[in-house]
Amino acid sequence: MTQITHTHTDEHGNVTTHTHEVNGARTHGHYHSPAEKKKQLNRIAKAIGHLQHVKVMMENDEDCADVLMQLSAVNAALRGLGKEIINEHMTHCITHAIENGDTDAVTEFQKAIEKFM
Repeated sequence: MTQITHTHTDEHGNVTTHTHEVNGARTHGHYHSPAEKKKQLNRIAKAIGHLQHVKVMMENDEDCADVLMQLSAVNAALRGLGKEIINEHMTHCITHAIENGDTDAVTEFQKAIEKFM
């Protein structure tokens, strides 16, 4: 067992630090920039808003072409969010994992990217 201590900052700026006992490959901690996290949470909120609008459009039997346009906006928002998360993870988490010799984290991330794409 390995212990990892890390800090989370919520959307209100509240900071929480805690420790996990980790069994296995994931031995690196995660730090996410509060500014980046806020930007990403805003992106997901916009995507959720678009998706909720799609639901209302479908319930109201609106034009299928218009529904598809809204779905396109949802897909674009999610792809953009995924790219931001990949960039942030590479910049912070994977860099720290490599510095700490955690090559399993790199392998796991590669698998996640393959599924994302």
